[in-house]
Amino acid sequence: MRRIDLLAAEIGSTTTVVSAFDKLATSDPVFLGQGVGSTTVVEGDVRIGLNAAMADLSTRIGSFEPDRIAATSSAAGGLVMTVHGLVYDMTVKAAKEAALGAGGVIRMVTAGRIRPETTEEILKISPRIIILAGGVDYGEEEIILENARFLAALPLSVPIVYAGNSAIQKQVSAILRAGGKEELILPNVYPRIDELNIEPARKLIVKLFEEKITQAPGMSHIKEMVNGHLKPTPGAVMDAAVLLQKTLGDLMVLDVGGATTDVHSVAEGSSEIRDKMISPEPFAKRTVEGDLGVYINARNVAETAGFDALQAATGLDLESELERLRPIPTDDGMRRFVEALTLAAAKEAVNRHVGRIRYLYTPSGRVTVASGKDLTTVKWIIGTGGALTRLDIGARLENALRRRPETGELLPEFPQFLTDSDYILAAIGLIAEDYPDAATALMLKSFRMRRDISGS
Repeated sequence: MRRIDLLAAEIGSTTTVVSAFDKLATSDPVFLGQGVGSTTVVEGDVRIGLNAAMADLSTRIGSFEPDRIAATSSAAGGLVMTVHGLVYDMTVKAAKEAALGAGGVIRMVTAGRIRPETTEEILKISPRIIILAGGVDYGEEEIILENARFLAALPLSVPIVYAGNSAIQKQVSAILRAGGKEELILPNVYPRIDELNIEPARKLIVKLFEEKITQAPGMSHIKEMVNGHLKPTPGAVMDAAVLLQKTLGDLMVLDVGGATTDVHSVAEGSSEIRDKMISPEPFAKRTVEGDLGVYINARNVAETAGFDALQAATGLDLESELERLRPIPTDDGMRRFVEALTLAAAKEAVNRHVGRIRYLYTPSGRVTVASGKDLTTVKWIIGTGGALTRLDIGARLENALRRRPETGELLPEFPQFLTDSDYILAAIGLIAEDYPDAATALMLKSFRMRRDISGS
């Protein structure tokens, strides 16, 4: 039986994928292979599916014994959170960015005073983590303290992260403790007007996930197998994207799934656009579109793209294709339909993620302003997940997501598409903490990219 350095598991809502890696401490790390099993949350123990995936892997690479097992998970509902701030476009937005960047599934957002009638909704959501923000440092206090009292009174035993006005940290902490809550006090996510500080909150949320995910249905025994890092899958993808940006330059990651589409961008943006920005944007940003997926939400994607346009582009009877659609295409017609849906979902998701140029008219004349994420400096679009690693639509995506100045969208100028051929991006986010050089090398191999052209 061979020993290997690491087994990285990605425990999804329906499928568990395990990836084997070796020689991580060397200059030539190796991806050995992958195994797949069904996720077994509903059976009450994800170890069943994890063991099945490991057995599948052993048929491909032979018997093995990993020194470490690490995992990412979006099973059992993922990292469900609620976010509460003061002003929607300021502190609420900053707290949302921290939560999404960590891989959070945000089920509720409130701005201003939390209304009593939201109690029932929060209890129904049953978040694993609650974020309370609000106020710039030494700014508004009363509404934030009221919100702290409201959250302290909730009959929920979950951590409450406070990342608001630093002047009242002690008061908020005392209120939450008096309510029997586990409180975690962090630097303000929005300390001054037009300044974001989301990284401390993002890192803490990932750490909390590792501690709390074992309380989710079916996940209680996961720590008995995992002796390495345990992260939310989207948070691990973000960690991988941040690492890769150091080598590749500004980039965007697309993951078009059966139910949702994720967009991660890691980009400085251009100084020209930055001077026109009316509000700050994070260096690393994630958006998730829960209505854009190529299986569960296929009809919605088709309607968003336009039935007539999609039918003309594919030459297919859309109603018929929707009726017979399967998670994995079974013939050429279905494959063409899924390709069209994937392209449409990616375009719409990026359209919601990207910023725009706008014109304001003032007494002094027209003023050009920019808002949202500037992707004009993005060099690479990375496709991961089932659809984008199996379908050959990279060239079409490059063209569809290229900037056209007349639209005002701050899309990439000359993007190039890279495929995560080995489907290891989430695993790379696990490897990156301990072996950043090996993680980068493995990812470049998955792109089938030579290191000497990686910065071009």
